[in-house]
Amino acid sequence: MDAREVLARLRRGETLDADQIAWFAQGLASGAVDDAQAGAFAMALCLVPRSEEERVALTLAMRDSGKVLDWDLPGPVLDKHSTGGVGDCVSLLLAPAMAALGTFVPMVSGRGLGHTGGTLDKLESIPGLNVEMPEDEFRRITRDAGCAIVAASTETAPADRRLYAIRDITACVESIDLITASILSKKLAAGLDALVLDVKVGSGAFMKTMEDALALAEALVETSSGAGCPASALITDMNQPCVPAIGNALEVMEVMEALTGGDAGSLICDLTADLGGEMLRLAGMADTRPEGAEMVMGAIASGAAAERFGRMVRAMGGPGDFVDRWRDRLPSAPAVQAVPAPASGYLTAIDAEALGNAVVRLGGGRMRAGEKIDHSVGLSDVALLGDPVDAGAPLAVVHAATDSDAAMAVAALTGAFTVAHDVPDLPPMIYRSVP
Repeated sequence: MDAREVLARLRRGETLDADQIAWFAQGLASGAVDDAQAGAFAMALCLVPRSEEERVALTLAMRDSGKVLDWDLPGPVLDKHSTGGVGDCVSLLLAPAMAALGTFVPMVSGRGLGHTGGTLDKLESIPGLNVEMPEDEFRRITRDAGCAIVAASTETAPADRRLYAIRDITACVESIDLITASILSKKLAAGLDALVLDVKVGSGAFMKTMEDALALAEALVETSSGAGCPASALITDMNQPCVPAIGNALEVMEVMEALTGGDAGSLICDLTADLGGEMLRLAGMADTRPEGAEMVMGAIASGAAAERFGRMVRAMGGPGDFVDRWRDRLPSAPAVQAVPAPASGYLTAIDAEALGNAVVRLGGGRMRAGEKIDHSVGLSDVALLGDPVDAGAPLAVVHAATDSDAAMAVAALTGAFTVAHDVPDLPPMIYRSVP
């Protein structure tokens, strides 16, 4: 078998069998498949959607191109994956809450992509914390703290790492088949017992329409289940941030407020509880999602989740007293300016992608791969949809490295908020579940 044979079958519109897909994935990992062949493969899958069987085979082949973990732990091994949004720091709250309930969460996460923030970048706002670690450390922290949030190792799904880079430079990022295989090959390599997908839809998400979000959610659930990992998805709203802040340290502050302040009515706590409730339902630890959600909320309110978060931070090299002194430990930006409301009325719409892009331009994300970021910059006190506002009152507060950077961000964000006289119909937090 060689790459030309596989590509010729794709060109003729023929179905690939599991052996052909596995050979190609191993070739991606080993270098036997060159960049031109990898690009042709990606373009073929982008132009012609594949069957569910082929998608499952591709996911398993990319997973098996590297190290696949297995666990011997006294509880279920679970995880959650979000398809990306702004102000989405749910993982930082969910992982320790699930650990406090007796599950284990070995969460392999990523960095910021486009206008969306990355869980690893947020965690690295904490001084000394290291997300890059060998497998034995990852295992130890997961066992001892119940959760660990780390970067993928070079041994995790190397075929996906190679294909992802090719997709980026050949305009093949948006293929449902390739997105699904990319996400799941890395997640399933962590040896999970069950997985919940948080598929975002709206102005701050990659999927802007319900049709696209539903197609991705169904593909993820069907493929994960077909690969042997029970899964479900919640399609959730991303027309506004999950917390009233966007930016690495600023989002960690919101998480710590939720962990230590007991603000059970906040959007992030409600969303965390629902996602965690679904994880507990899949694991057989709760009969229904609402029953599981109550358990998650109890772990947050009791302080048990905060204790687990502190244990994880300490084990990953962060301050031992972080939970007690997080306000002193996180960086802050020197320049602060408000974004004024253009008129009086109610906040009816937010261009959440514009908010995310503004934070990237402030230095809170990357314009180029490998770029160093400023963890202190971003937006805080972001108004929520439906809030009453007065003309000139702050709709958000910009945190920047310089006054000129802050002023540019304020100017860029002036049109990102829509204020009208009528009270808007608010979007639901969860649109639907799959299945």
